[in-house]
Amino acid sequence: MRGRHVETFLVQKRSSSKEHLNGYDYDREGLIGYSHSGHISNPSWKRPLPHILVATISSFLFGYHLGVVNDTLESISVELGFSGSTLAEGLVVSTCLAGALLGSLFSGWISDGLGRRRAFQLCALPMIIGASMSATTSSLEGMLLGRFFVGTGMGLGPPVAALYVSEVSPAYVRGTYGSFTQIATCLGLMSALLIGIPAKNDPSWWRVCFWVSTIPATLLAILMEFSTESPLWLYKRGRISQTEEELERLFGAPHVKSAMAELSKSDNRSDEADAVKFSELLYGRHFKVVFIGSALFAFQQLSGINAVFFFSSTVFKSAGVPSDSGNICIGVVNLSGSIVAMILMDRLGRKLLLLGSFLGMASSGYWFVLTFSLGAGPVPGLLLSEILPSRIRAKAMAVCMSVHWVVNFFVGLLFLNLLEMLGPQILYTIFATFCLLAAIFVKKNVIETKGKSLQEIEMAFIPVD
Repeated sequence: MRGRHVETFLVQKRSSSKEHLNGYDYDREGLIGYSHSGHISNPSWKRPLPHILVATISSFLFGYHLGVVNDTLESISVELGFSGSTLAEGLVVSTCLAGALLGSLFSGWISDGLGRRRAFQLCALPMIIGASMSATTSSLEGMLLGRFFVGTGMGLGPPVAALYVSEVSPAYVRGTYGSFTQIATCLGLMSALLIGIPAKNDPSWWRVCFWVSTIPATLLAILMEFSTESPLWLYKRGRISQTEEELERLFGAPHVKSAMAELSKSDNRSDEADAVKFSELLYGRHFKVVFIGSALFAFQQLSGINAVFFFSSTVFKSAGVPSDSGNICIGVVNLSGSIVAMILMDRLGRKLLLLGSFLGMASSGYWFVLTFSLGAGPVPGLLLSEILPSRIRAKAMAVCMSVHWVVNFFVGLLFLNLLEMLGPQILYTIFATFCLLAAIFVKKNVIETKGKSLQEIEMAFIPVD
C-alpha cells in the first residue's frame, strides 16, 4: 500500500514538472552548463563566478590539509613523542585520508538529501573541530583523532565542489571553471607550505598552522548561506519556482526559458524514483561510467603525486636539498600548470590533456608535478561530474571518490617504508609504470566532453533502454 502511494506521488511530481514546462520551447540557447546555439548570446560568465569562488574554498582547505604536515611533521613528532617512527608519521598523514574515505562515502547521499549548499556547510564543521583538536592536543592519539575529523570534511568537500561547479557553470566555460577547484587546491597547498616555514625555528609553530585553517572553514560555512543552490538539485525536487529564481540569478532572465527546457530533457529520460540503489552503480548500464571514473581516480593516486606533496620535505632533506626552496618550487610549478590547464581545458579538451599529462609523468620525473597539474590533477573530477547521468551523479561521484581515498590512504601509509626498502629509483619507476597504464586506459575508454551540455553528454553516453 505504501509503495502505491509513493509511486502515485512520484508520477504526480513528474507530471507537474512537465506540465509546467509545456510553455518552454526546447531551444538550446546558452545556459546552465548546457550547450548554446541560436541568436541569443551566451550567458555572462561573471554571474556564477562569486558562487563558484565560494565553493572552491572547500578545495583550498583540501589542499591546505594535504600539505599542513609536510614541514611540520618533524616538530609534531618530537613534541608528541613519536620521533623516528615512520609508522606513526605515516598514520598522521593516512588517518586524515581514512576520514576522507568516510566523508566521501556519504557525500552523495548528503548532497542529494540536503542540497549542495548545506553539504558545503556540513563539510566545514568537522574541519573546524578537527583542526582545533589537532592544534590543542598533547598526544599522538589526539592528533590522529583531530586528523580523522578533518579528513571527513576533506572527503565531503571535493565531490560536492565538482558537482556544484558543473551544475552552475555555462557550458562554454565549464572546463575553465572546473579548473578553479584544482587551482584552489594548489593555493591551499602552497599556503600550508609557506605558513609552515617558521616551524623549523619554532617547535610549537605547527599548532598555529592548524589554527589558521579554521578561518577559511568558517568563511565557507558563512558565505554559503548567501550563495545560490544548484538549479538541477532544486528542479529534481520539484521546486520549479525556486529553480527559475536561481537560474535568473546565475544567468539572467533571457536564459531561464532555455535552461528550464534543458533541465526537462534530463528529467524526461529519468522516469525512475529519485532513490538510487547502491547496486545500480556496480552493474548494468551505469557500471561502465562508474568504472571509468573510479579507474581515473585510482590512476591519479597511483601516479604517486600525493606522496610528493605529503613527504617532499623528507625526500628533499634526504637528497641534501633545502626543503623550503624545494617545497616552494613544487607549489609554484603546480599552480602554474593548473593555470595553464584552466586556459586549455575548453580549447584542447579533457581527453587530450589527460593523455599528455599521464605520458609526461611517465616519461620523466623532472616535469612530474608540472605535467600532473596540466591534466591528471584537474581533469578527473571535472570529467566525472560531466559524464555521470544526473540521476546517479552525486552518489556515483561518492563511490569514485571513495576509490580515490582508499588508494591515497595506502600510498600515504606505505610510501616512507617503500622508499626505505626500494630506494627512490625503483619506487618512482613503479609510479611511472602506473602513469603509462593510465594513458593507455584514457586512450581506450575516455570520451571528449568539451563544449557539450550535460544533457547532451548524458544522452550520448547512456542510451535509452
